[in-house]
Formats: sequence, C-alpha cells, structure tokens
Amino acid sequence: MTDSRLNSLATYGLFLAWAVHDAEELAYGPRWLRENLPALRERFPGVPEGVWRAAEKVDEREFAAAVGVMGVIVGAAAVAGARSGGRSAFYQGAVDGFGLHGLVHLAQAAAVRGRTPGSVTSPLVVIPFSLWARGRLRRAGVLRPARARDAVAGLALAAGATVVAHGVGRRLARAF
Repeated sequence: MTDSRLNSLATYGLFLAWAVHDAEELAYGPRWLRENLPALRERFPGVPEGVWRAAEKVDEREFAAAVGVMGVIVGAAAVAGARSGGRSAFYQGAVDGFGLHGLVHLAQAAAVRGRTPGSVTSPLVVIPFSLWARGRLRRAGVLRPARARDAVAGLALAAGATVVAHGVGRRLARAF
C-alpha cells in the first residue's frame, strides 16, 4: 500500500478516538477527583502536597477548557498525519503517546483498585486504535521503527501536552 492510499481513518481517526476517550474523562473526571481526593491523599501519602492542592483546584470549567486545548493539539497531529501520508513524526508520536497514555489509565485504575476517569475507554478505544493505526502505518511502509526512546518520547509528548492543556485551560477558565 502506498502512502497515498493510507486509510484516512488511521490519521483523522486519532482525533475521533481521542474525542470518544476524552468524552469519558470530561463526563467523569472532575467529579471523580472531588469525590476521591480524600481517599487518594490517605492512600498515597508520598505524593507531594502541591499535587493534591493543584488537583483540588481543578473544576469543570478548567477541565473542559483543557480538553478543548488538547483537542487542538490532537487535531493538529491528525492533520499532520493526513498531510504527510502518516510519515509525520508529530503524528506518529501522538499515536504512540495516545496508546501509552491508555496504559497509564489502566495502571491508575489498578492502583486505586477501581474505575478511574479514562479507564473504560482505554482498553476499548485508546489502546486498540493505537495498535490498529500503527499496523496500518507499518503496512503502508511509513511506520518508524519502535525503539524504547520512541516510547519515552511518546509518553513525554502526551505528558507535555497534558501540562500545556491544563495550564492554558486554567488561564482560559479564569478569563471567562
């Protein structure tokens, strides 16, 4: 298969899969955090107090703004993937980061021994989509070889985008 025949679902599908996943987080996230913060603090006393204080401040408006910012980032990655026939390092890093962040959601659910925001769609949407998209890119001959440093870069991309999205989301929520 040539890159011109690369199924657009593998590129624009990143945004679609992200939207389904973040709809779960948007519907469940801030409320879950408010309800579970006291138990989390008690269960994980080694977490710095600043992390808990920051978590307490996240409200629905800030979270929704952060999701919107993340949508712009993921959308840009999907467009970069479509325009490059899947070759874009930004797009491939976003696919890798998206899939790996799904594993992080599952680890969070295991750590708290229960459902957490994002833990339902991670095994049903996030991880399967990422594996499928990587398979499409591999068959198209455009997938970069998987290396440990690429996994680290993918997680770093996801973490960095999350930090940026929440920082901008906080500013947007305060401005409006």
